[in-house]
Amino acid sequence: MADSMGASTGQPRFAAALAGGADWAEAAKACLDRLPRLAGATQGFLYVSDALADQLGSIVTLFRGVSGVEHWVGTVGMGVCAIAGGEARTLGGGPAVAALIGRFPAGALRLLPSMTDGLDALDEAATWLALHRPTLALVHGNPNNGKLMDLVQGVAQRTGAYVVGGLTAGRGEPAQVAGRAVSTGGLSGLLVGAEVEVATALTQGCRPLGPAHTVTAADRAVIMELDGRPALDVFRAEIGPDLAADLRRVAGPVTAALPVRGSDTGEYLVRDLMAIDPVRGWIAIAEGAEVGDTLLFCRRDRDAAAADMDRMLASLKRRLGGRTPAGALYLSCIARGPDSAGLLPDEVERIARVLGDVPLAGFYAAGELSNGRLHSYSGVLTLFL
Repeated sequence: MADSMGASTGQPRFAAALAGGADWAEAAKACLDRLPRLAGATQGFLYVSDALADQLGSIVTLFRGVSGVEHWVGTVGMGVCAIAGGEARTLGGGPAVAALIGRFPAGALRLLPSMTDGLDALDEAATWLALHRPTLALVHGNPNNGKLMDLVQGVAQRTGAYVVGGLTAGRGEPAQVAGRAVSTGGLSGLLVGAEVEVATALTQGCRPLGPAHTVTAADRAVIMELDGRPALDVFRAEIGPDLAADLRRVAGPVTAALPVRGSDTGEYLVRDLMAIDPVRGWIAIAEGAEVGDTLLFCRRDRDAAAADMDRMLASLKRRLGGRTPAGALYLSCIARGPDSAGLLPDEVERIARVLGDVPLAGFYAAGELSNGRLHSYSGVLTLFL
């Protein structure tokens, strides 16, 4: 069910802005100057570049006071992005701030305060969960917390929500915003009730090189056999003679991928190659595997990323059925941008070309979450309708 407030008044329900500066104060004030005032805005989303990690608390305080929006969630990334004022941009490498504010129905959102090793916050939200039955959980996580994925999966199981989000990225403290608090602990974010209509989509920066193979011998991350053959023999056959002749060149362009069981969209979890044993014919990947699992090899490059991004956006536009999104969040991998060496530095422009001037904010993450799973080299787009 869409928010009737925007539909009845014809007024925008979301607004976004992006700005950089010489320091935190200049970047934050410039972003606020560009952020349209939105009557009745109830929730803000704030992302800052890692150059501003230590000032995140001050930035949130400033945004709360100047914008009039009391409630904020957000985190730090290796760059930020936005669609605002008819322009799609990314900023990284220096102080930068991206913000999105929105008007939501009363009671439709529930803050998830920072959780480090348990889900007590969900116990406190039991009544709200029963009344609002959230369809979406937007979360930001500390990649250094060893229990992070347990927390993510716990949120998904306990709430029934579709969990999306990103892991804090940067050289400073892995700080996150949740309400008035700035923390570095574990997982925090926002639950979105069923009365807010949303749509999400995942794009992955790889293309399969061949069919899926069955793991027939493995010891955790070490894959010994695929389809009853030495794993390295299968790998060499798929990557082609040029790369097979010099295996030192495969790290980076070629990855492993684990197809998600039951997925009807061909979703897979991309994992880096960690080692190759040419004597025994084994390969090691950055994920445990068991006999009976399936595994793909993928090529990671700009053409593959662009093709999958375009596929995702075309599919999402069909799902919208002619409706225009009111606002959006985009959480992308640090390997995809924002500089020219990124896998797809123009991805925000691609979103704008397909979806139009939808107010959007986002950041470049150390890992991306879609449907409660941890991805890499991917982008997760969430639309508020």
